[in-house]
Amino acid sequence: MKKYECIAGAYIYDPAEGDPENGVAPNTPFEEIPEDWECPVCGSPKDVFEECE
Repeated sequence: MKKYECIAGAYIYDPAEGDPENGVAPNTPFEEIPEDWECPVCGSPKDVFEECE
């Protein structure tokens, strides 16, 4: 699964880890995260994330 980085807060979302503290279970692809989810570092919306390697 692809990782995504917040261009504002430099947080990298890794699907293998998810974001359990904010309701996203491990192994959740980025595309399946709810649209109202925000970057845990800076609070930016999901649409500021870009795919990274």
